[in-house]
Order: sequence, then structure tokens, then C-alpha cells
Amino acid sequence: MWLIDSSIGRKLIMSITGLFLILFLIFHMSMNAVAIFSGEAYNEICGFLGANWYALVGTAVLAGGFVLHIIFATILTLRNQKARGEQGYAYQQDQPGKVEWASKNMLVLGLIVLVGLCLHLTHFWAKMQLPEIMGAEEDYAGQFADGAALIKATFSNIVICLVYLVWFVAIWFHLTHGFWSAFQTMGLNGKTWFPRLKCIANIASTVICLGFAAVVVSAYIQSL
Repeated sequence: MWLIDSSIGRKLIMSITGLFLILFLIFHMSMNAVAIFSGEAYNEICGFLGANWYALVGTAVLAGGFVLHIIFATILTLRNQKARGEQGYAYQQDQPGKVEWASKNMLVLGLIVLVGLCLHLTHFWAKMQLPEIMGAEEDYAGQFADGAALIKATFSNIVICLVYLVWFVAIWFHLTHGFWSAFQTMGLNGKTWFPRLKCIANIASTVICLGFAAVVVSAYIQSL
């Protein structure tokens, strides 16, 4: 199949899934930001989503897109490294300004993002949506029913806060390169649009990551 067998096809799949994940991050950040202003409103949103069929379908699609993105990103990175070999490494060393740092370290950044995601799922998804999916009864503190309280409890620990902030920095670097690179793969790489896309990528990535960081910092300050 062309999409899987060709380098361009694999890049296209990675680009489409990447843009899809960016849209999810914008939604997720906006949803979490509500917790800064109103815990009740945030819990209402969580209750609306919960373990309803549309939320479960969305979760499954999101997970599938994320898995595809990881698989094709890993394949492309390993094949590119193999194709460049030592000559490609020497070329990058001689012309460091020609290649962005994020571009050269997308696999490492992706791994950091993946580790952070696993931690995030452990802290929140496993304590909120998963118990509902499994049919568990609400525990004595109403933990998975009170997402706002869970946010405050989680980010009352300064170490966890710092880990999340480092994770957001890795996401920022990953997004700033991945955003414009996805559109470049789709053909928007002219002299007019390329600078615009890089600017949009920086703005969008910054808004997303600052939004997430604001939730963490706000929760920590409220816990003092």
C-alpha cells in the first residue's frame, strides 16, 4: 500500500495524525483551563464526557492516532538515520545552524512526551474515566467524580509540578517543529507560507503549553 510502503506516504500519515493530536491538545488545554476559574464547571465538563459512548469512541480514536504517530515517527527517524549514516552526522556537525535543534532531536523529544503521557494517564485517566469504564463505585472521597480536587491533590507536590513543567517544555519543542513540518509535508512550503506557518506553530505551541502550565501552577498555589 502506497501510504505505508513509501516514505512520502508514511510522512503524510504522521503529519495527519500529528495535526489531529494538536487539535486534541487545544481542546484538552481549554478544558483543563476551566479548572483555574471554576472547579464546579470543570467537574461538569468531566461529567458530560465521563464514560459515555462518544467519549469512549473519542478516546479509542485518539489512542489509535497516537499509536500510528509513534510507529511512523519511529520508522521514519530510524530509516533517515540509517540513510544519512556517518556522512549525514558530519554534515550536521559542520552546519549546525542549518538544522533546528528540535528537528534533530524529535525522537528524543517524542520519547519524553511519551513518558510524560504515561505519567499523566496514571495520575488522571486511571483515576477518573477508567474506574467508570470498569464499573467501579465512587470511592469514599469521590475522587474520580471530583476532577478539580484530583488536580489540586496531584499538583500539591512540587516534584510532580516540576516534572510536568519539563514535560510541557518537551511538548513545546516537539510541537513547534511538528506543526509546520506537517503542513510542509502536505505541500505548503513556499516562501510566502513557510514563514507564516512557523510563526503560527510557535504561537499555537506556546498558547497550548502555557495553558497547561497555568493549570499546574494555579493548582500548586491553591494548595499552599
